[in-house]
Amino acid sequence: MILKLMIKNALRHKLRTSLTVLGIGIAVGAFGLLRTVITSWYASVEVAAADRLITRQAVSFIFPLPYAYRDKIEKIPGVEKVTYLNWFQGVYIDKDQFFPRMAADVNTLFDVYPEFIVSKEELEAFKRERNACVLGQDIADKYGLKVGDIMNIEGDIYPGQWQFVVRAIYKPRTPTVDGTQMFFHWEYLDERMKQDSPVRAGWVGWYAVKIKNPDDAAMISEQIDALFANSSSETKTETEKAFQNSFLKAYSAIITAINIMAVLIIGVILLVLANTMIMSARERSSEYAVMKTLGFTGKHLFGLVTGESVLIGLIGGMAGYFITVFFVNGFSMVVPKNYFPVFVLEDITMVQEFVFAIIVGLIAGIIPVYHTIKTSIIDGFRHIG
Repeated sequence: MILKLMIKNALRHKLRTSLTVLGIGIAVGAFGLLRTVITSWYASVEVAAADRLITRQAVSFIFPLPYAYRDKIEKIPGVEKVTYLNWFQGVYIDKDQFFPRMAADVNTLFDVYPEFIVSKEELEAFKRERNACVLGQDIADKYGLKVGDIMNIEGDIYPGQWQFVVRAIYKPRTPTVDGTQMFFHWEYLDERMKQDSPVRAGWVGWYAVKIKNPDDAAMISEQIDALFANSSSETKTETEKAFQNSFLKAYSAIITAINIMAVLIIGVILLVLANTMIMSARERSSEYAVMKTLGFTGKHLFGLVTGESVLIGLIGGMAGYFITVFFVNGFSMVVPKNYFPVFVLEDITMVQEFVFAIIVGLIAGIIPVYHTIKTSIIDGFRHIG
């Protein structure tokens, strides 16, 4: 009976309820979009491999390391495989077309990063040709590139005109793996530097170290750094997750601001629903007085009022889910894939939306239910609403 009354009360003023649900839905959708931005920002951290370490220059990531460090790192007990990468960047088409472009050790790259899936045939073709490159599936799709196509890149960090042949396209193993990167032979870069700028030859950006046991990460990190202590190029070795987190710290203020906005949106939802419930409770003061004379207790009224509030909140939450999907899909279409390589609405975000809808519904019902229970039967009959 209480459930039937809740539904009838919620639908008594269809326009007001519809507008309330729409307002809640839009607010929930905005909350879901902001949370998706945050979770996508941290996606690279969440998928970081536990058995992978990153060794970089101790002073700053922007300074290179000697190529000769590779053999020394490989000899450390517990190290399974070592690869190296070097940030290249350059300009493809124009400066607005940003995506990571890196020189790498093609013989070990896909052993250390097995989440990049490349066919055996394409991988062998990639290894054979010195100026060959491999692209992520998302970048290939965006620019309509296919195996055999030529990519002309104007160097900035490494000046000059660079020509690459697409020989392979890697597919991300899961939706959370970055599919927007380009890799090419480090030897191609190094040979060019030997001719144009010998002082820049023989250096790599950083080392990615695959270890046999993730539990040994701290010990192996210390051993690697101890090898090069007091040298001209000291190192800092950390887990891949810690390495990724260090980049996100630069954007901590932005992330905090987005989180604050998400919390404020929850407050907006609460105010919208609370306003609707207070208006409804005042209009029904005489009805609640009649119910009290018929034997309805405060527990019944609490269930009736808060139940209606939670019901409206849940309907708004369901509407908000579909609006969130629309917002996320629209955002992913407008914002270039390279800025958010992984932009997926996660299950935890949807759960948060519905949990908040229920909590807001309960809180929004407290003020009107308190007023309803405390109002005497006589005062209730006197009210004209």
